[in-house]
This record gives sequence, structure tokens and C-alpha cells, in this order.
Amino acid sequence: MDMVVLAAVGVSLVVFALRLVSRFARRQAPAAPGLRTQKDEHGNTVFVRCPLCNTPLAKDENLASKIFRPMDTPDQRMIVMGCPHCYPVPERGVERTCPVCHRPVPNDGHLVARLFNHRNNKKHVIVTGCSEEGKK
Repeated sequence: MDMVVLAAVGVSLVVFALRLVSRFARRQAPAAPGLRTQKDEHGNTVFVRCPLCNTPLAKDENLASKIFRPMDTPDQRMIVMGCPHCYPVPERGVERTCPVCHRPVPNDGHLVARLFNHRNNKKHVIVTGCSEEGKK
């Protein structure tokens, strides 16, 4: 009987240790030097990806976008043309897809988004559609 209790306690400790290690591993930065990372809503570290082609962005890569006036409002209209991997010409194997309607976005197309400027100088972008949404 004592062996069964000891085995159960041992298994419980192993399961607890594995859960603790996996939770810690998820919170660490991904093992890819030079790629841009950010925290998601759960506090996990994830790659910053292009919303059009889903390619992880390097620290020196930016999205091509246009922000419309007025500049002093907390909510602005924005269009996103893409990243260096998908704009102006997509790399081989890279597909441009709208994350809202899931339609292919042509090279001359773009995403429509809202840019929220928070008082603490943080910015938040929400994609609302694409240039292909009204077309058939």
C-alpha cells in the first residue's frame, strides 16, 4: 500500500514539474535571433508577423502603410500595403491573404485598418477588411 502512495506522489510531482517547465518555456522569447517579438494578450512572447502574408518580421523590417489625417485624434484610418516580403513584389511562395475575409489580396491591394493612439504613446492596430472586400 505504501508503494502505491509513493508512486502516486512521484507521478504527481513529475506532472507538476512538467507543467511548470512548459509554462516557463512558453513565456520565454522564441529562439530566433534578429526577429521582432511582442507580448500577446496572455503574456506569452510571440513573433511580430505581417498581417498580409503572416511572415515573421526582422527587427529592421517595417510594414509599408499610410495613416490618414487628422493626426491628433485617438482613432485614425490606416491602410497596410505589406512588408518587405510581400510588397511591392511578393517573394516566391509568399501569399497575400486578408485576415478578415480570407480572400487573396493582389499586389496593388491593401488592408484597411484602424490605428488607435493611446495616451501613453502606445499604438494599437485593428484590421477591419481589405481592398477586395467590396469586389466580386
